[in-house]
Amino acid sequence: MSTKAETPPVPPELLARPRLAPDVSVHEPAAEGAPWLIQQGSARYLRVQPDLARLALALNGTRDHPLLAEILGEPWTADAVSTAVDMLASGRLLDNGEAVRRSGRRFKFVPPMTVQFTILRPDRMLRGLSPLVRALTGRAGTVAAAALALAGLMVLAAQSAGLNAALARPLGLGTYLALFAGIMATTAVHEFGHGAVLTHHGGRPARMGVMLFYLSPAFFCDVTDGWRLPRKAQRVAVALAGIATQVVIAGGAAVASVLCSGEARDGLLIFSFVTYIAGILNLMPFVKLDGYIALMSHLDVPHLRDRALIDARRAVARLLFGGRYARKLPELGRWGVPFGLVCMVFPLYLIATAVGLWGDALQRIGIIGAWVMLCGIGYLCHHLGRGFLRVLREARAGGAGTVRLGAGAVLVAGALTAALALVQVPYTVTAGYEVRDDGTAVLLLPPSADRSVMEKGARVRLYRVGLAAKTETGRGVIASGRPESTTAPLSAFLPLRADSLPTPADGYRLELTKTPDARIGGGVVDAGRMPAGKWLFVKYVRPAFRW
Repeated sequence: MSTKAETPPVPPELLARPRLAPDVSVHEPAAEGAPWLIQQGSARYLRVQPDLARLALALNGTRDHPLLAEILGEPWTADAVSTAVDMLASGRLLDNGEAVRRSGRRFKFVPPMTVQFTILRPDRMLRGLSPLVRALTGRAGTVAAAALALAGLMVLAAQSAGLNAALARPLGLGTYLALFAGIMATTAVHEFGHGAVLTHHGGRPARMGVMLFYLSPAFFCDVTDGWRLPRKAQRVAVALAGIATQVVIAGGAAVASVLCSGEARDGLLIFSFVTYIAGILNLMPFVKLDGYIALMSHLDVPHLRDRALIDARRAVARLLFGGRYARKLPELGRWGVPFGLVCMVFPLYLIATAVGLWGDALQRIGIIGAWVMLCGIGYLCHHLGRGFLRVLREARAGGAGTVRLGAGAVLVAGALTAALALVQVPYTVTAGYEVRDDGTAVLLLPPSADRSVMEKGARVRLYRVGLAAKTETGRGVIASGRPESTTAPLSAFLPLRADSLPTPADGYRLELTKTPDARIGGGVVDAGRMPAGKWLFVKYVRPAFRW
């Protein structure tokens, strides 16, 4: 597995008569107005000014700095050449005397949490698809694709009641497997879409394969060569090709659901809904997904998000600590800082939404789910802490005084502590329930659940739980404060119809005040309110260590 290794420095004798590294090449503008590019390997492209590109082309290892300045002429001087050579060396673009290892390995690690496995080099195969891409991207193909995507949205709107019901009830194992297979196949076609459009415009996809993206299985297509395309409209088309593919597939699934009934219809509706939502999320320009690449290509501003984040951190640092700061993204004018602030907050919103959507289901499945939740919350805290440290570094670099820095940090820490201590949050314990054949209702708790609030008389709400929603169908109170060791059907903890898969649990007898409409489902025990800090610890930390 390849990892990013530290590049040895360039020896002084090679700096005196520099030459480009063996894996570095210079590309002339592909069209009038297009930029010069320096390419390193197959996945790194740098836009450079024409003068720097001319210097790079002249670096053949036989010319010293004065001779290079003489050959290139104005505006180059020997000192300017030395400065530019040092910059190229720091960017790992010059020959340092070490042999360049040509990576033929299929595995690649991309920090912080992505592992890629290359399956094929797709350029030859995708060139064969160019006539099909040409037809699909023509006027008739575009109109047909848009009509199918819109028709799918209309079907989902017309069947919104059926969709809501499907999302709020458990599904069979076969339906889940079909959904997973459909989503993975759609993701693969999505990546083929990127590669096909890049090939159509004259680029070359470097590789395609599968990856673990933050522990989630996915596909990838390396379209870094898209930066060589001469027009930004072409780069935007490459970035949006995958999303266009997704919404067309989603529209086709929604239209097909009209011809089906029962769980097949539910599965198609859910697949269509999930695929549309995935396309919308992919379109958001606030994280480094397709929408961001499209916006960056449209504005023709490299490293748009990174530079906007720096401006946002500097704005926060100015507000909290004072100081003077230069803008990294003057091209966006007054929109640079708001865009950067949203880029800061949006990943936190995604994590919080995922916790709210899947938190109960994960905690119902026991210790594994509890650890997944703890890791998610830990990453959220890490993200917040790292962001605040970066703001402090920006403030120090901007000239903020030590006293102001200390006072601001104490103020922020005090406000956070006060919020954790004073804000009261309702505390609930997630569980499952089962109404047995003799009519006895039992509240079922996984081993990681909090038993300290399971007192006689505690109120319990009973739910029919689905993939993305739940509906309250019953109520009860705990009739016995002592649990019994038992087993629970897996469907009591997950939105899955699988009564024959028992799992260890503790059971508390329930006295029903409203009989649920299903024999098995989810339950929530209301346990009052507590300070936010204690709630975070009890809800997300303690379950991971409760065996």
